[in-house]
Amino acid sequence: MPLTLQAPVHSELVIKKSRFIGCVQPMADRASAQAAVAELWRQHPGATHICWALLAGGQSAAVDDGEPGGTAGRPMLDVLRHQDLEGVLATVVRYYGGVKLGAGGLVRAYTDAVAQALLGAAKLPLQRMQVLCCQVPYALEGLLRREADAAGAELLEARHATLVTLQLRLPAPQAAAFVQRVNDAGQGRVGWPGGMD
Repeated sequence: MPLTLQAPVHSELVIKKSRFIGCVQPMADRASAQAAVAELWRQHPGATHICWALLAGGQSAAVDDGEPGGTAGRPMLDVLRHQDLEGVLATVVRYYGGVKLGAGGLVRAYTDAVAQALLGAAKLPLQRMQVLCCQVPYALEGLLRREADAAGAELLEARHATLVTLQLRLPAPQAAAFVQRVNDAGQGRVGWPGGMD
């Protein structure tokens, strides 16, 4: 079963005067990963390279950012795959120290920076999530929100019109029981646009 990370974890290595700052973190998709890398550039404007690897949503990416081809992104990606991770971004910020490491040295440095960060990372089983859309009269909004909180559902959107429409995300295995509880409590006044009733 694939695993993901609970929270970002950092590492730092100094190899022949070059500084490698590694980070592994949960990441939903490529666009979010690119935004995270752009933010790293803002935080480290003097960095020589920011290499990264991503496994998320069935997509993968391996970016060498100017390092010799195959010496950074691909080895970092291999570390993520070897640990059966999904929904994870690995980044390494490098400050060049003036001593060339060679291809083998670069592969080891980038691999070690990611592996060191992963040593301190809390890993969780990756849960398949389901998004539900529920419509209720205003009088039942409080009930629906309480049930959602009790189920650990995340509120994605709330719209107030003739009816209250809430869009929720929760672990897929819990969705059917949640819908049943809400239907029972709502006594026929709950709608599920897109199914689940």
